[in-house]
Amino acid sequence: MKISEAIRTKRAVRKFLEKPLPDEAVTAILNAGRRSQSSKNEQTWHFVAIRDKSILKELSACGEWAGHIAGAALAVAILTPDPTVKFQTMFDAGQAAAYMQLAAWELGIGSVPASLYDMDKARAILGFPPEWHLRIALSFGYPAEEKVITAPPKKGGRKDLEAIIHWEKW
Repeated sequence: MKISEAIRTKRAVRKFLEKPLPDEAVTAILNAGRRSQSSKNEQTWHFVAIRDKSILKELSACGEWAGHIAGAALAVAILTPDPTVKFQTMFDAGQAAAYMQLAAWELGIGSVPASLYDMDKARAILGFPPEWHLRIALSFGYPAEEKVITAPPKKGGRKDLEAIIHWEKW
């Protein structure tokens, strides 16, 4: 799949089949995040890859809209240093997330991000050190509705380019 095609067709998938992901697919997803660009190439992130259903269910309770994590075949928690210290931190985490999601989409695997608000609970579940922060986790799995992979882009789902682009000045 061409990158432009992946970007054009990517959909948020929140409902997954009860089907594990092959190890090769998980490795490809994680490697895509590892290979993403970062400010000054600092690569200030760690990924916690979660397949255990009981942990997925617990983690899904750490955000108001994170319920989809419970049904995922894989979740990836993206840990960063304190995001209030350097503004690029969350931008870098977002790029890692986007790379992972596009790599998954190419493999026919759906995904969607979840904002996690209860960091203390997430830390207790995942056991990460106090100097690391968790704000975003991604859920991955084969879509429960397979047609989402091949469905054409929705009409009116995105603003026209002319509505958001300003040339040279506002």
